[in-house]
Amino acid sequence: MEDTLVTPDRILRIGHGFRAAKALLSAVELGVFTALAEGPANSEELSTRIGIHHRGARDFFDALVALGLLGRNEDVRYLNMPDAELYLDRRKPTYIGGELEHFSTYVFPGWSHLTPALRTGKPQSGQRATGHYSALYSDRAVLEKLLKGMTGGTLPVAQALAAKFDWRKYSTIIDVGTAQGCLPAQVAIRYSHVTGGGFDLLPVRPFFEAYVHSHGLAHRLSFHSGDFLQDPLPGADVLVLGRILHNWDLETKKMLLEKSYDALPAGGALIVYERLIDDERRENAAALLASLNMLIMTAGGFDFTAADCINWMHKAGFRDMRTEPLTGEISMVVGTK
Repeated sequence: MEDTLVTPDRILRIGHGFRAAKALLSAVELGVFTALAEGPANSEELSTRIGIHHRGARDFFDALVALGLLGRNEDVRYLNMPDAELYLDRRKPTYIGGELEHFSTYVFPGWSHLTPALRTGKPQSGQRATGHYSALYSDRAVLEKLLKGMTGGTLPVAQALAAKFDWRKYSTIIDVGTAQGCLPAQVAIRYSHVTGGGFDLLPVRPFFEAYVHSHGLAHRLSFHSGDFLQDPLPGADVLVLGRILHNWDLETKKMLLEKSYDALPAGGALIVYERLIDDERRENAAALLASLNMLIMTAGGFDFTAADCINWMHKAGFRDMRTEPLTGEISMVVGTK
């Protein structure tokens, strides 16, 4: 029996993975896919469109070809692959690159400090680690970029949630930490009887109102201002905590679930969606890495399993809990009051 050949290839692929990630993040940040949505371009033309130096340009574009994000025709002109054309053109309503732009600017640099975060147990993100966003939200340009990033990350989940949850039983929705209102907008687009809106800090209001107006939903969706750490939550038939709980320590998680229970009517539903870690903590690398991101970025946040969430919701008073996948990485836990 021959010995199985053990190679270092898998280890090296993981170790080098940051390079492919940053190539994509920089391409989104530079607007490569938006530029190519105007039509194919050679290396010189594309470099001019996005404003980069000729040195490295060809390697950069060809690397995106090798990664399957761009194509290259016989005339050596680059073009978007179908998924990049659909999801990474800033001018399309399907654009999800806002989240990737946010990662490129705010998240990727923090990962160079994972080792000190692990050694100390302390976040490495400065003021952002406090979780109090008032100062961050005071800069309109920064706030707009952050909110667009949230919308980019929310859109595929919102579309799946609108399709998979039985909204026929409910009339109103409040999305807690709503940002631009992507989630309630997707639900309202699909179900004409649903009204409600979103809850977030006051500086978010104009961005929410502009977004829902652009979707023709201003008469059905409204903005509720407040701080979910300090204020009661607005009431509705359905409350959504979408990628909210992972930002906070255990006591705050439990407090937010209790507030949600108090805000719901009898028979109302709470939807929690997150990158849920598998219960055995062996398989879902994306969720476990997301939890390490919380170590780097927050003072006490962490991701969790569906079993964890169900246990906390049960203690808050919820019943009939169930878990259902929404996208490749995101799942929801639903409970009833």
